[in-house]
Amino acid sequence: MSEHPGNVFMVVAPSGAGKSSLVRALLDSDKSLVLSVSCTTRAPRQGEVDGREYRFISVEQFETLRRDHQLLEWAEVHGNFYGTPRDLIEQSTRAGKDVLLEIDWQGARQVRQQYPQAIGIFILPPSIEELENRLKARGQDAPSVIARRLLAAGGEIAHAPECEYVIINQEFSVALAELSQIISAARLRFSSQAVRHAPLFAQLGIPAAH
Repeated sequence: MSEHPGNVFMVVAPSGAGKSSLVRALLDSDKSLVLSVSCTTRAPRQGEVDGREYRFISVEQFETLRRDHQLLEWAEVHGNFYGTPRDLIEQSTRAGKDVLLEIDWQGARQVRQQYPQAIGIFILPPSIEELENRLKARGQDAPSVIARRLLAAGGEIAHAPECEYVIINQEFSVALAELSQIISAARLRFSSQAVRHAPLFAQLGIPAAH
């Protein structure tokens, strides 16, 4: 990744912490960010569009991508396969675009093995009680599913130290501003600026390595 000017950002959170809402709002406010669209073997749900929510592919196509090492990470969830295609990320970062991955901690760990400079951002709820309230307010899950998500949240939150940044999503507007600030600051890192502005750095006699 170091030779490409674009950054890779991984946004990680337990279910109900507000990750998806923050990512959508960030993409609306920062059109230069590219969202990595995962591929899946499950059937599209009502209202989902191929290439927007997911790339919907067959099991055979998924196996081909996995065999050819074209997935940065993948997992099997409830009998369906999900994965992050490598092509969009490489093309975007090579072109100087920053890529955003909405991902779980296991996927983030796999991505970091191949993109060591990927930037992890963990979204925390202000409390477990508030997390439970938000899961109930969504009205999407049965009580048994909510209980399972809350049990899983503790294990997921334990991986927050693997990320460089942590945002506590107590007030949405504040959390969104903090997320935007992280993106802006990362773009100004020496490693990013040295690649984005290589001719200027060379003209000024600044060594490429920090």
